[in-house]
Parts: sequence; C-alpha cells; structure tokens
Amino acid sequence: MYLLALMFGILLLPEASTLRCYVCIPDASGTCIQTSHECRKGLRCAAMRLVRYQDGSKVHEENSKGCAVAEDCGEYSVNFGISQTKVNMKCCTSALCNTQLAPEPSKSKPNGKQCYWCDEQSCNNTLSCEGNEDNCISATESQGGHSVTVKGCVSKRLCTTRDKSWARKLTYRCCKGNLCNGASSRSAGLVLLAPPLLSLLVTSY
Repeated sequence: MYLLALMFGILLLPEASTLRCYVCIPDASGTCIQTSHECRKGLRCAAMRLVRYQDGSKVHEENSKGCAVAEDCGEYSVNFGISQTKVNMKCCTSALCNTQLAPEPSKSKPNGKQCYWCDEQSCNNTLSCEGNEDNCISATESQGGHSVTVKGCVSKRLCTTRDKSWARKLTYRCCKGNLCNGASSRSAGLVLLAPPLLSLLVTSY
C-alpha cells in the first residue's frame, strides 16, 4: 500500500548501497511479490507487521519487508480508545536476513498512564495507555468547514520521528503528563481520520 511504500520505497535508493535486503510492499489487495534490493549505507534489513484492532478484535493486518533506519526498529502503537494500531518492526544487519515475517506485536498491559480519548459525543473520556504508549496525542483535521478531533495514547517514537509528512493535513500535539491532551467538547470522526493517522506508523527518510 502507499503508506508502506512511503516508508520503505525512499530507503531503496541505490546511492552508496552496502546491504542487500528482501523487499515486499503490499498493494491495495494486501499481496506483494518479494524481490531483493541494495539498501543505502547505514540502513538495516527489516520486516514489519502492522495490526489494527477495533474494540479489541483484529480487523486489519499488513506485512511488509524492506530497508529501515535503526530508530524505526522495535514495537510501538497508537491507541484512540475503540481503535488501536500496533507495529512490530524486526530488523537485522546481514545480507538478505529478513527472510521471515515480523512476529505479531506483543500483547500489552496498562502502564499506569492515562489520556483523554474521543467518542462520537465528546472527548472527555479517560483511556488507560498500554505497553510503551508513554505520550498522549491530540490530532485535528478540518473537514467540510468543521474540525474533527481524535485523542488517545501514543508511543513517543511516533511523536519524535524526523519525517512529518504524515501530518501534512493534521494539527497534532504529543505530551507526556497524565491527561495532558486536554478534554474537549468536539466530537470525533475516527473512521474519517484513520488513513492519515495510520501514517504515524510508517515514516520515511
């Protein structure tokens, strides 16, 4: 898909190539044809599994392979209350080492942090963050002359990524304190905002 291509595709430029990795970017149907490519100097081979949950049930999964910067390796997630997306990026440093798919993201437990999240009525709901979701997030997009807002928990990695192209249509803020993402009376549009917010999980360099 486009977002996965945005993540891996820019990293596949042949400039100063030093490491060959398997590449597999799924299309709109979720399928891909695996090839191999020389990655730029300093990059690692990677396999990524992205899983989205709705009300606790898995509703979407994508697997991809390519080249990645070391900072993108590991697990991270974003949680908007009824919808949570988790990523596991497994990296390795030898030629064609990314033969296997990335494992399923780990099951996470509440970590004690709390953030506000939005349902269709308000953004006054309290959400218990899980795993490494150590920041709160508030994101707003203008749609049809009014603002649509989502709030929730997010891993710090997604707030500090050097690439901000995912936010080109959004105004967003991450913060560290409990309930720091501010209660709001604006209603949320989780479905409408899902595509741009998912790009939180796929950065490019």
